[in-house]
Amino acid sequence: MVTAMTVHALALAALLAAKPAPAPAAQKPVWLGDELPLPLAVRTPDDLAYKALTERQYLTFNLLAEAKLAWDNGDWSKAAARWEALLKLPDLSPKIAEGVRPFAIEARKRAGGAASTTAPLATASEPVIPPTPVEKPEHTGPVTVTLRGTVTGGGAFGPGGAVVWLERRDGKTPAPKPAKNKVIVQRNKAFIPRVLAVPAGTTVDFRNDDDLYHDVFSLSKPNAFDLGLYKSGAARSQKFDSPGPVSLLCNIHASMQGWVYVVNSPWYAQADGNGSYSIRGVPRGEYVLHAWSESASKPTEQNIKVGELGAVANIEVGGDASKPAFVPDKYGKSRQVQLGY
Repeated sequence: MVTAMTVHALALAALLAAKPAPAPAAQKPVWLGDELPLPLAVRTPDDLAYKALTERQYLTFNLLAEAKLAWDNGDWSKAAARWEALLKLPDLSPKIAEGVRPFAIEARKRAGGAASTTAPLATASEPVIPPTPVEKPEHTGPVTVTLRGTVTGGGAFGPGGAVVWLERRDGKTPAPKPAKNKVIVQRNKAFIPRVLAVPAGTTVDFRNDDDLYHDVFSLSKPNAFDLGLYKSGAARSQKFDSPGPVSLLCNIHASMQGWVYVVNSPWYAQADGNGSYSIRGVPRGEYVLHAWSESASKPTEQNIKVGELGAVANIEVGGDASKPAFVPDKYGKSRQVQLGY
């Protein structure tokens, strides 16, 4: 007679005698791979646009990732080719280009100038052209980098809004291109922004957002001007051709003061509230770095050198500008104190 105990014993013996089942193999992460297009459904025109956007981002990621992996493995030729392919993408984000370019230059240098034998990725919508093999890399134009730094000082106003610009010491500074869509608004009886840096030849629109009249003018020669009286919602324009500071005043409201600073250089910037500034697109070379603040009696300058990986240059502006005895009207006369000034 087979008892329940006997059944349990037989089952246990069979279990012990059986070979253990193999552990399930570890799942490898799924990688979509380099091949494009990606397997995304397209049912509407919006789907198609979304797919194109996704494929471009995926291509950018693949080029970034493969280049860095090759760099870490010492494959300089492949790393250079991947980064160079990335830099050829149309409308590449300036931040990505800025971060990648120094690595691409160094990888190509370590590769000895020889082009990679590994073809770069490609996408049907935006083909990536591999770099042309050359014995010696051709110089097709100046390699540009970014100059960063911090402005300090500035007296009671602080460093925010300080204007910094570069002039070449080892060559001629090219003339800047006029900027577009530059606007200074009059709002709550103030100029916004209080300081605006523009390259020479730029036209600035002065827009009245107050519910009252303004009369914007300047006595700063050779950029003196008078826009006349204009009402709320209207705008008047003024072109600035000569480098230097232009003091802005209103003939109706003496409390209003602002500045346009005209630079004669394509390499310029304004410091943010913390004094930080960044100038992109600077060719390598030796420069004079200038800094102007409305609080300083004169600009500060110092010599700097910009290398292939960019540069960091901190500069201090003064706070010694003297306060004028009175705020003049458009004729240079002292104003009579009255309501509305």
